[in-house]
Amino acid sequence: MIAMGLATMGLARVPLLAREARVDLRRIRPGLGGAAPLGAAFAIGWTPCIGPVLTAILAAAASTESGPWGAMLLLAYAALGLGIPFLLLAWGYPKSGRLLGWFRRHARGVEITGGVVLIAMGSLMITGAWLRLFSPLLRLYARNGWPPV
Repeated sequence: MIAMGLATMGLARVPLLAREARVDLRRIRPGLGGAAPLGAAFAIGWTPCIGPVLTAILAAAASTESGPWGAMLLLAYAALGLGIPFLLLAWGYPKSGRLLGWFRRHARGVEITGGVVLIAMGSLMITGAWLRLFSPLLRLYARNGWPPV
């Protein structure tokens, strides 16, 4: 995590992380014929982000003693984790020009802030302070039987 923070700040160069691959979307036709290739490209690009979370939700749903509770977990994930954020993004996109402009103007500051946060979290984990910091939350989860696995 510390190494990732240094890379985010630009203090450590990791060539593998600097690589980029893009699909020429101009070659995909608009309309129904282009929906499948565009969806496949989106799925391939998003798998590393969504895969671990979806795996954990599926494991939690599969290990519950009741089918309705497992279905509720999957519904909550689908609605709260995917559906509602996408709808909000679609609704807010036309209005986002000013905010995106701010991020473009302050990109370096955002990178440095993100890097500092990653380095701080990594340091807390190495020293064991992260666990001490979140122990009350872990006890609360344990008392309430969460996660349901």
